[in-house]
Amino acid sequence: MKINRIYLIVLLVLAAIAIYLLAQNHYSTLKENEADFSVADTASVTKLFIADKGLNSITLQRTSKGWLLDGKFKTNEQGVESLLATLNRIKVKSPVSTISFDNVISRMASIGVKVEVYQQVYYINWFNKIKLFPHEQLTRVFYVGDATSNNLGTYMLMEGASQPYITYIPGFRGYLSAQFSPDPDNWKSHEVFKQTLSSIKSIRLNMIEKPEEGFSLQVIDASGHYDLRRLTDDSRVDNYDTLKVLNLLTSFTDVRYETRMNNLIPKVRIDSIVQSPGLYELTVVDFNNDTTYIKMFKKGSVPEELVEAAYDQLVPMDHDRFYGLINGGDDFVLLQYYVFDKLLNPISYYEK
Repeated sequence: MKINRIYLIVLLVLAAIAIYLLAQNHYSTLKENEADFSVADTASVTKLFIADKGLNSITLQRTSKGWLLDGKFKTNEQGVESLLATLNRIKVKSPVSTISFDNVISRMASIGVKVEVYQQVYYINWFNKIKLFPHEQLTRVFYVGDATSNNLGTYMLMEGASQPYITYIPGFRGYLSAQFSPDPDNWKSHEVFKQTLSSIKSIRLNMIEKPEEGFSLQVIDASGHYDLRRLTDDSRVDNYDTLKVLNLLTSFTDVRYETRMNNLIPKVRIDSIVQSPGLYELTVVDFNNDTTYIKMFKKGSVPEELVEAAYDQLVPMDHDRFYGLINGGDDFVLLQYYVFDKLLNPISYYEK
């Protein structure tokens, strides 16, 4: 009976602890330290929210398939890993001096970038050995200001704190503000194609200026049998160079664009380019029937803001770069011929 009473007391104590932890607000105890900007366990970070004082904001979410931007876009994984490394290595150099205090607070209020860090934590965590009841929790909210006068430190302020600090990363000469960008373009993956040889079902290349050179390629089996046809009359090409076809199929593993142009060129100019006939249309379908389509357009050698529609045809063509519109959507991007040339060979290139 006495032993049962002890067990009951232990259970009641554990229940009381659990209820207490459940009743805590959504901030971690890490918030108690107003200078604790660094995140020791970045593997537990599940979500990051970054927003400026304007209309820019991004949410980075960890999923089973990698990090997603705003719940739907693939991210630049290297950029995310760099941000996590920054969060892990941030150190405080010193509090902001009394002389600079008012100016720093004023600047933080006008240009500060808000950062929210969410992590997987546990309602019960005994000495990091026994972890029970995992859940996502907001563990840090802080503001990132601009650089110090020598560009070797960055002003930061924990939400709810009154004292801003100068932060830095040991061994790194520079400021940290750029790591906390709220611009979605800085986080989007530059990936256009990422298909392996075994995943490609079909390819279709429409050469708009030379339609007779367009073709479709269907993968029949994994033994190297293909169906190559002209787009103009759907006639089949039986005598083709198998090695060249194989090289094409293996060229889609990592094809990326250079820059997203939506915020760099006036929308009216983008609309004008997109409504032009274009240069190429390239479609790749994989065995999951996922389709990637990109329409490509010429780029003039003169900056777009200086080009008027009436004189568009007189502008010399840029032979290094051109434009692309991915999946008919919002991503109007800058491409390099050096990267895409191997995907844009005409059907005559493959014929024997």
